[in-house]
Amino acid sequence: MPGKNLDFGKFGARGVKGSEAVARKLDELAGGIATPVDVKRGWIARLHYLTRSGKSRQAAQDAGLTVTDRTLKAWLEGKRSPSKANLARIDAAYRAVRRQNVARHLLKRLNREGRGTRVEIHPLDQSQVARPLQRVVEYRTLNVRRWDRIVGSWAAGDYQGLDAAWDDTIVDLGSQWGQYEYVTNVGFAA
Repeated sequence: MPGKNLDFGKFGARGVKGSEAVARKLDELAGGIATPVDVKRGWIARLHYLTRSGKSRQAAQDAGLTVTDRTLKAWLEGKRSPSKANLARIDAAYRAVRRQNVARHLLKRLNREGRGTRVEIHPLDQSQVARPLQRVVEYRTLNVRRWDRIVGSWAAGDYQGLDAAWDDTIVDLGSQWGQYEYVTNVGFAA
């Protein structure tokens, strides 16, 4: 059962929470600026994205990027560079705003007018587990028709809500659903 793996990895199994794998895949589908934030081109592009409208600027402030207009102008003109802490805030704010902007479109593509999206669940890696302690956990597929809670929690940055929504979704796997709390990958396309 989910939540029962208190000592996950004790015998050498490797993997991540299923909801974390889903969040990573949603981030990948959301796309965005490929240049790293610690390169000037990367943080300038993120700042342009965050300041192109009043709504974007407000969302960036809500996400934790609180700098004066004077500092922002100096950064955009290239007269000053942000500190490492501010680079982290810029990147976090960019990801939060990007998620909010992309969520509605992504939700529509994943739900596909009620047909849903096929999800591939790759089980945890047991290659480092001693043979007698290994269990049979197979590759599974699942058609998810309702993505509203999953995408809504992801867009809001609510990882506990995302975890709960994902746990409610994998119940459709039947009696084995608890074996997929930790996985190596969750794959889907939109």
